[in-house]
Amino acid sequence: MSRPGAAGKVRAGSVISLQQARNLHLAVQGLLRPPRARATRTRLLAAIARMRLLQIDTINVVARSPYFVLFSRIGAFEPHWLDDALARGRLFECWAHEACFAPIEDLALHRSQLAARANHWAYKHALRMHREHRAGMDRLLAHVREHGPVKASDFERKQKGKAGWWGWKDEKRWLEAWFALGELMIARRENFQRVYDLRDRVLARTGTRSRSDDGIDAAREFVLGAVRALGIAQARWIADYFRAGRKHKDADLQALLDSGELIRVAVAGWELPGYVHRDHAVILQRALRGALRPTYTTLLSPFDPVVWDRARARELFDFDYTLECYTPGHKRRYGYFVLPILSRGRLVGRLDAKAHRGDGIFEIKAVFLEPGATRREELAADVAAAVRACARWHGCARVVVRRGDPAGFVKRLRARLKAGQDDVLS
Repeated sequence: MSRPGAAGKVRAGSVISLQQARNLHLAVQGLLRPPRARATRTRLLAAIARMRLLQIDTINVVARSPYFVLFSRIGAFEPHWLDDALARGRLFECWAHEACFAPIEDLALHRSQLAARANHWAYKHALRMHREHRAGMDRLLAHVREHGPVKASDFERKQKGKAGWWGWKDEKRWLEAWFALGELMIARRENFQRVYDLRDRVLARTGTRSRSDDGIDAAREFVLGAVRALGIAQARWIADYFRAGRKHKDADLQALLDSGELIRVAVAGWELPGYVHRDHAVILQRALRGALRPTYTTLLSPFDPVVWDRARARELFDFDYTLECYTPGHKRRYGYFVLPILSRGRLVGRLDAKAHRGDGIFEIKAVFLEPGATRREELAADVAAAVRACARWHGCARVVVRRGDPAGFVKRLRARLKAGQDDVLS
C-alpha cells in the first residue's frame, strides 16, 4: 500500500491513454499477467479482498461464477476452498452488487447500509415479505432459533408450482427475506445450497466479532472502496460496484479530491475524468510510464467485475456484452453462457462453452472475435492455451470446437489445440 502522501507525486493534468487505463484496471483486478505461483487458500482470499466482492450465480454450465472468477485470477484451485472460507468465517454472504461473497472485515460496513439499500430489489422484496407474511416469518425465525441451522430443502413444498425464483416455497422466500434483513446469515453451503442460521450464532461459531457499525461513513467508504477495486473509474461507474446508492457526478467527489484520497486523471478519448485511489498512485505512475504490460489471456465469467457493468465494459474496453442465458434460444446472437475472452489487455471476443465433466469433454459451441482482433498472429495460440487450462481444471481431456467467426481463426484455434496434444473434434 502506498503512503498517504504518494498521491502528490502524480502531476495534476496527467493524461493516460485508453490502453493504459485498461492496464491499470486489470493490474488492480489481478488480470494483467498470468498467476506467478500456484493457487493457495491465502491467494484465494487475497483475490477476494482485492475485488471486495465476489458475485454469486448458480449457473453451472462451465463453472459457477464465483469459482470461475477466482480461476481467472489465481489459476486452478480446489473449489471447496471457497466453501471452507465461508464456513470458517473468513467470508460472509450479502446483498451488494447482487448476491455476493465479501471479506469478513467488511461485515460492519455492509450492515451499516441495510437501511440505505431500501431501493435494492432484494431489500424491497424482503420488506414486502415481512409486511405480508409477518406471522409465518416469525415462526420460521423461532424454528431456527430453537432447532438450529436449516436449508430451504428441509421444508416440504405444500403445493406444486414452478421451479425457479418465482416458484419458491414460502419457507425459501422467508429465509431469503430474513437473510436480506440481516437476522440470518449463511453459515455454510452444502452442494451450493445455502445453510441459514442466526447471525449471532454464525459469528460466534466462526470466532468472528460483530463489530459495531456505529460511526461508519458508509457512503464515503463505498465510494473509496469501489474506486480502489476498479483501479480507475469514472464517477458514474462508482455506485454500481456496491449498488450503494444513486449515480455520482464529478462534483460529488470533490471533497475526496481535496483530501487527497482520490486522484483525478484525464484519459485520452474520454469526455469525463477518471479517478484513482491514492493507494494506487504508484501503479498509476507505472501506467503513465507505459510500464504496465498486459501478457495474460484467460476466459472471464459473465459475472466478473470486469464486465458486470455493461456500460463500463463498453466505455473502457469497447466491448458490447449482453448475457443471453435469460434470452429465448431463438433470439440469442452468441449463445447461452458466453464467456468474454481477455487477451493481453483487451476483450477480444467471446465463446459459448459447456463442460461435459462426465465425458471429459470441454465443448466450445461457438467462438466469435471482435473486429480487428484477428490481426494478432499469436491470438490463436493464446486462446488455445487459455482454453486448455480451463478444460484441465474441469478434468476434461478433450476440447471440441464446433463453429465460429471468423472461420480462419477457428481453423487456427483447432490447429493450436491439436498441436497441444488435445483431441479436437470438428
